[in-house]
Amino acid sequence: MNRLIVVSNRLPFALDSTGEDLWTVTPAAGGLVSAVEPVLRERGGIWIGWPGIAGNIPKRPFAEATRDAGYKVVPVALSETERDEFYYGYSNEVIWPLFHDLQNFCSFDPAFWETYKTVNVRYADAIADCAHADDFIWVHDYHLMYAGQALRERSVRAALTFFLHIPFPPYDIFSKLPQQQRLLRALLQFDFLGFQTRRDLRNFVGCVRRVMMEAKAVARRDLQLVRFEKREIRLGHFPIGIDFDSFEKGATSEVVVQRSQQLRANFPGCQLVLGVDRLDYSKGIPERLRAYRDALERHPELRGRVVLIQVVVPSRVEIPRYHEFKQRIDRLVGDINGRFSTSNWLPVQYHFRSLGREDLLAHYRGCDIAFVTPLKDGMNLVAKEYCACRIDENGVLILSHFAGAAEQLKTGALLVNPYDVEEVADTILKAFRMTDADRTARMKRMRRVVREENVFRWVDSFLSAGSQLARRVPSRQRNLRRRIPSM
Repeated sequence: MNRLIVVSNRLPFALDSTGEDLWTVTPAAGGLVSAVEPVLRERGGIWIGWPGIAGNIPKRPFAEATRDAGYKVVPVALSETERDEFYYGYSNEVIWPLFHDLQNFCSFDPAFWETYKTVNVRYADAIADCAHADDFIWVHDYHLMYAGQALRERSVRAALTFFLHIPFPPYDIFSKLPQQQRLLRALLQFDFLGFQTRRDLRNFVGCVRRVMMEAKAVARRDLQLVRFEKREIRLGHFPIGIDFDSFEKGATSEVVVQRSQQLRANFPGCQLVLGVDRLDYSKGIPERLRAYRDALERHPELRGRVVLIQVVVPSRVEIPRYHEFKQRIDRLVGDINGRFSTSNWLPVQYHFRSLGREDLLAHYRGCDIAFVTPLKDGMNLVAKEYCACRIDENGVLILSHFAGAAEQLKTGALLVNPYDVEEVADTILKAFRMTDADRTARMKRMRRVVREENVFRWVDSFLSAGSQLARRVPSRQRNLRRRIPSM
């Protein structure tokens, strides 16, 4: 493998205007950036993506701000309409809810699909302009699933790989997508597809078998295989991790220690239960609040002795449905606090804001129980971050069966069905009563997994599998010239 070309919806830099001809570039945070950027810096390569502003991209300010990145940064421009219909529309009002088994939240506007294709083609053009035959192209996530199709149409000869960060739904859910066959055909233009979990991989193969009659799926011990249009596509699961050492080291810093101690001092005699979630209906926040309310109703020993610290990070506020969702959360918090609070105890501490890194680590370190109960999630790194910060090897993780992280952390977490209010409520009581010995034994097991299955191992395993594949791809497949008509 020669150069690495990383392609994602967003660049690792966000460009923003602060006035006439004044621009700022802010480094992005997150698992993908922390994992892939060091690889690009060391190996050299290209990162292609959108810089976060609609309209023309100012070339000189952007070039100056990214000059020292250590790799080439290629921005893709989107108009306001394209941003609205591609990102807010097809990506987040069709694919996101559907792939999280929440099809009632979908808006199947045909215009969204057309714009989604248009934007994916623009990304493919940016890739084709940069790519050499021996490059390794790594496309990320649900925003760019059509890019493989567009790249084949442009006869790009490099190895084409894709990783899906969100869940892939079973056939009975996926079949509701009007473009189901066109999307699967586009995905099967990649040489190599990666998923978070075995379940996502099984779901994808099941959909291919049901929808793409001309495709043949072959089960293998390691990477699975699909034969389609005289090509062989490899499939595998690669659960993403976190930078364990960075979180563990951060949790030991003097600032974090002081803030975690202050947090605990604010609630004497109480066990602290932490929820940290982006504002999204897939995160199960209302269901969690109802379960907490039920626990307080049916288990009086919890009253005055537990506090739920619920942090909701604003997200996608431009979508009306998210405004309505926030109002549901506000009402539930108000109801719980109104029914159960006393003169010296407020059962829910609710914060609608993001936390800085040090504050986040202080919450991880200071809270006795983590409440991670999404209705569906590709992985959910909050669960892993909490474990990494529990340097005292104590603490309890209540984790949804439907989070991808459950597959790795099931030996230590208390697994729940977030739709079962009474089960979750009883699990809160179980966590509250759990002995220190049991907490330590469980946390040690989870920390071992999170440490070993870290984000750098994720990158290495994917690139290793993909590069081996690239060497095996026959020249007739790598040099595919046949154009495939757009759907």
